[in-house]
Amino acid sequence: MAIEDVQKTLAELSRDLQESKARLEEAQRVAHVGHWEWDLETDVVVWSDETYRIFGLSPQERPMDLAAVRAMVHPEDRESLYRGVDEDLGAGVRPDAEFRIVRPNGEVRTVHSVTPRRWSSMPGDAKRDASGRPYKLFGTVQDITERKRAEEALKQSQFYLSEGQRLAHIGSWAFNDSGHYWSDELYKIYGLDPQRGAPTIEQYLTLIHPQDRASMAETIKRMQEEHCGFDRIERIVRPDGQLRYIRAVAVPVVEQGVFKGFIGTTMDVTEHELLTQELRRERAYLTEAQSLTHTGSWACNLLTREIFHSSDENARLYGFDPSQGEIPFDRFYNAILAEDEVALRAKLENAIREGADYDAEFRIRRTDGAIRFLRGIGHHPSQEIGEYVGITMDITERKRAEEEREKLRQLEADLAHINRVNMMGELAAALAHEIRQPIAASITSANACLRWLARDPPDLERARAAAARIEQDGNRAADVINHLRSFYKKGTPPERGIVDLKDIIREMTALLRKEAVRHSIRIHSELHEDLPNVLADRVQLQQVFMNLMLNAIDAMKDTGGKLTISSRLTPEGQLVVSISDTGVGLPAENTERIFDAFHTTKPQGTGMGLAITRSIVEAHGGRLWATANQEAGATFHFTLAAKSEADA
Repeated sequence: MAIEDVQKTLAELSRDLQESKARLEEAQRVAHVGHWEWDLETDVVVWSDETYRIFGLSPQERPMDLAAVRAMVHPEDRESLYRGVDEDLGAGVRPDAEFRIVRPNGEVRTVHSVTPRRWSSMPGDAKRDASGRPYKLFGTVQDITERKRAEEALKQSQFYLSEGQRLAHIGSWAFNDSGHYWSDELYKIYGLDPQRGAPTIEQYLTLIHPQDRASMAETIKRMQEEHCGFDRIERIVRPDGQLRYIRAVAVPVVEQGVFKGFIGTTMDVTEHELLTQELRRERAYLTEAQSLTHTGSWACNLLTREIFHSSDENARLYGFDPSQGEIPFDRFYNAILAEDEVALRAKLENAIREGADYDAEFRIRRTDGAIRFLRGIGHHPSQEIGEYVGITMDITERKRAEEEREKLRQLEADLAHINRVNMMGELAAALAHEIRQPIAASITSANACLRWLARDPPDLERARAAAARIEQDGNRAADVINHLRSFYKKGTPPERGIVDLKDIIREMTALLRKEAVRHSIRIHSELHEDLPNVLADRVQLQQVFMNLMLNAIDAMKDTGGKLTISSRLTPEGQLVVSISDTGVGLPAENTERIFDAFHTTKPQGTGMGLAITRSIVEAHGGRLWATANQEAGATFHFTLAAKSEADA
């Protein structure tokens, strides 16, 4: 009975041992932890089933020895591993090592092996001989590949995060019941030492700019009481006194409806904020300048009618309110008056087709009904068809000023005409007054002469005396007329001096340019390279150029054209000046009559301009004549003595 009880007990113990071994193997498989035993004298290694699996082998696939195990250790870790184990055993320290192994299929895994410090009845210690040296080692090995990979990935992520924060000048922070966390970059942003730890709220507020501190304190108080986040830009003053702009963002953390704390980021936006402030200032300056000059800017595609940009002033030019949001292209375009839209559309279509810039003037009707004149200038900056940038200017006041100037010019012209008519009236009255008496006396003497001749016989002596009186009175009348003509033809005016014709031509061109432009006439000079000076009355020469240039403009005012002033020197040393036009030309017959006094081809002309002009030229020793151009128009020529000839 005793033997049976012992056998029964041994069977139960064997069953329990097998069950314990099975549970151990299962636990090792689940935890990826195997155990091993190494006999240092025989180099025999005993592995558990999980150890075989860790090394990529089937459980108990083949016997193991030190050489087989050593061969499976990664070549780069082999020497350091076994040298480290020997050193630890010699120093009485429990060997603890991480190393890489290479499985039979080539896969590299990382394992962690631990060898206990001493041998005991429990597995896991080193067994020593009589001298105290271990002759058996027992330990565990764990596959930590996934953990190492996770650690490496975490380190890499932390590096990327830290480097990203450094490059972007963004720091991160967290605040909850367990403490307050600041990233390294956050310490740099605030100029603080990480060794001192994160500042308290009171310490943090001392870093805020005094003008922003109260507002930030209120934000933090509301954040804590209401568990709400915020996003704001504030100024800080670093411990070194440097002013920086930061953008702080806080987000509450709530898990399953329970508030846990806050996480947030802080970005150094100093450069961005300073640039933004500068852009705001420049935009304000630009807006003010556009408002003062009534000039708006825009960018759009005229083909697709898509607006990319339209300044506030551009909207106001059309009478729109820029605060009402974006204004579609058609609202701008439909404000153009119908009578101007056709010509403007043709100009825009031509510019789009040729990819060219344009400059156009047109009228619009604003929302308040007012009619305004606008000038639009468009520049084609790219290869995109129809894409333009440009400006629009309100030129209403300029247009009205031009109209007023035109009215004034016309009034001045009318006044000048009236003055000329009055002058002619005064001249006629003077002529009538001066020659009335000699003519009346001549008539009386003529009647007396007839009576003396009618006698029978005729009284020839008295008739001869009457005829003599007639001759005397006739010469007297002729002297009056010659005296008036001498004003233009004879005598040397006291104002004569050395005159630069180029200066006179420039003055007359500038004076008459507006009149020429109004009739689409171009004034062009082709003067002799070494144009000499002349001895003349400057005012009278100005009158000559004005009369001839005005005649040329009048000849082209209905058709437009070109007025050319040229000069040349004759072999005799005389200066010839020519004023040519492309107008209606000279009369077909009696061309010379145009220089006669009171002869005119103009409906409102006096017929005195060319007569006076010829008188002035001839009074200066020159002559005036006209020729017909081959193609169109006429040319008036006059000669003057050059300075050297005049001196002679």
